Amino acid sequence: MADVIVAHEELKQLVVKKLTEAGLNENNASVVADVLVHADLRGVSSHGVLRTEHYVKRIKEGGLNPNPSFNVKETGPSSAIFDGDDGMGHAITKEAMDKAIEIADKNGIGMVGVVNSSHCGALSYFVQQAAEKNMIGITMTHTDKVVVPFGGAKPFFGTNPIAFGFPANENKPVILDMATSNVAFGKVLHAREAGNEVPADWGVDENGTPTTDPNKVSALLPFAGPKGYGLAMVVDVLSGILTGSAFGPHINPMYDEYGKMRKLGHFVCAVNPGIFSDREGFLSNIDQMINEIHESQPAQGFNKVMVPGEPEQLREADRLKEGIPVTETVYNYLTT
Repeated sequence: MADVIVAHEELKQLVVKKLTEAGLNENNASVVADVLVHADLRGVSSHGVLRTEHYVKRIKEGGLNPNPSFNVKETGPSSAIFDGDDGMGHAITKEAMDKAIEIADKNGIGMVGVVNSSHCGALSYFVQQAAEKNMIGITMTHTDKVVVPFGGAKPFFGTNPIAFGFPANENKPVILDMATSNVAFGKVLHAREAGNEVPADWGVDENGTPTTDPNKVSALLPFAGPKGYGLAMVVDVLSGILTGSAFGPHINPMYDEYGKMRKLGHFVCAVNPGIFSDREGFLSNIDQMINEIHESQPAQGFNKVMVPGEPEQLREADRLKEGIPVTETVYNYLTT
């Protein structure tokens, strides 16, 4: 299936138009579009504009609040609870990170528990938001059950992603954004959309057997077996149980039940490096680390050793100039 190449600003406007036509207010629609295009620019199409149709369906069927009233309550010198009023998770998490940065700027560390949220998109967006303020950013979220636990055949936890952002002076920030499953389920959705097979270690069918057919994938596998499984539990404790939200199999599903609010929880944190050591020294040492990694001898088949997030940053630079490839079916949806 052929891709259509679209300039990033045009793509944003197409998404905003679709979301506002569905009833979402202009400000939130703009943030959602920014997060989705951010993912596509980085080559993470599983979290890109292909999600627009899903959000529109949820808004129309009542599973998302198109005009939420956000509420934030500081619970201590370094903590707050952010109530998203069942709005779009992208806009909620952006404001929650703004609050975490504000607290960290004042008191060194800002930790914000988010409640009554929904799917928030690529977490790299929010930790980059902190890194651009010379803060360390940490973000994580739970999702509904889609990953089998280590040793299990049926799903219990979600993909439960976690992300970190570390600022530097001269280099771009180091951005680590990863699901605790082998892949995000959105990559399976993208393979379905593109008509491609998937690797056998991505997911299992309804019997718990690994499959390469994306249409038969009913659950995903944790990365590195027990390690990914254990980290998924950590993410769910901090995003779900700590914030008083649901966990694991009790989380409202993303697909099906489109009229039901998802009530997701997220955990967002910003850290001012200056409370531990000299801030400028920290930034310079991150630069030194990046530069020394770049100078490492590459293994056979590799041209260069990169830091986490760097391949995506290079792809973003290319796509800002050349445009973003979008599958024809997604483009047709956005332009009708």
